Amino acid sequence: MWNEMLSCFLSLYSLLYQVIVPCSFPEQLRVNTVDHQQYLGKWYFKAAVSHREADIQKFKALDSVWFNMEKKANNTLLLTGHMRIEDNCVTQSWTYHIHPDRDDLELEGRTHRRNLLWSGTWANCLDCIVFQETEPPLSPTDSEDSLHRLMLYARQTDGNTDVVTTFLKNAACNNMLASVTLPQEKEFCT
Repeated sequence: MWNEMLSCFLSLYSLLYQVIVPCSFPEQLRVNTVDHQQYLGKWYFKAAVSHREADIQKFKALDSVWFNMEKKANNTLLLTGHMRIEDNCVTQSWTYHIHPDRDDLELEGRTHRRNLLWSGTWANCLDCIVFQETEPPLSPTDSEDSLHRLMLYARQTDGNTDVVTTFLKNAACNNMLASVTLPQEKEFCT
């Protein structure tokens, strides 16, 4: 009986807390209006979250990742990732297009994917960005996106652990409970 009462009390408290202190949402950085120069250069992957494990599964094999963002001609950004998987280094590049009539980035070869940038202040980090990837449902009868994940990137390799904790806490409040952080036990790839 005591356990049932405690469980009811905690459920009621949790519900009341969410009413009083609702979940926060990140501030979107509209790609077609922001100063792209401030986002060029090195970024270190810190964590990823999603509603489903499948959306972040590929990150679990990684030890560390850093990216370099370069501006190319014709409103194009080149993102080059340097990933460590066990003792191996893998380099991969993605090309993103900026369109004046869209607030997201268009990934070359995946025009159906939405790629949004969010302010790092959601993770209590001024030198961070949150990158969101979503893809529409696979069939018209599906009710949820086939991909939906948020990824946290920072300018520093050894950032404040409170940043990742805040990111994970805010994501969990928004029902994104699947998460991954990289161990970064080995040297970064070059």
